[in-house]
Amino acid sequence: MLKEFKEFAMKGNVLDMAIGVIIGGAFGKIVSSLVSDVLMPPLGLLMGKVDFSSLFIDLSRTSPPSLAAAKAAGAPTLNYGVFLQSVFDFVIIAFVIFMLVKQVNRFKKETPPPPPAPPEPSNEEKLLMEIRDLLKNRK
Repeated sequence: MLKEFKEFAMKGNVLDMAIGVIIGGAFGKIVSSLVSDVLMPPLGLLMGKVDFSSLFIDLSRTSPPSLAAAKAAGAPTLNYGVFLQSVFDFVIIAFVIFMLVKQVNRFKKETPPPPPAPPEPSNEEKLLMEIRDLLKNRK
C-alpha cells in the first residue's frame, strides 16, 4: 500500500498540481494585496473617502464607531466591505485565469484533420473490374 501511494504521489500530474496550488496561493495573496492596498483606496476616495474594508452593518444595535471597535466588543456584524474586496479578488483572479487558459489554448497544437477517403472508382473502372473478374473465373 505504501508503494502504491509513493507511485501515485510521484506521478507528474500530482506534482504539477501541488506546484499549481502553491503558486496559486501566492498569486491569491498578491491579488488580495493589489485589491486592498492599490485598487480600493483610490476607488474609496472617488466615492467620498470610503474605506471599503471598514464597511459593516451592526446587528447588535449598539452603534460602534468602527469595525475594529465592534469586533473588540464582540458585537455581531455583517462585514460587506470585506466581502466586496473578496469579490474584487475573485473577479481579478478569474480574469487572469481566463486569459491564461485562452493563451494556452492558442498555443496548443491543433490535431490535423483525418486524411480524406480515397475516391470511389468511376463507373467505367467498376465495369472493367467486373469484366476482369469474369475473365478470371472463366479459366
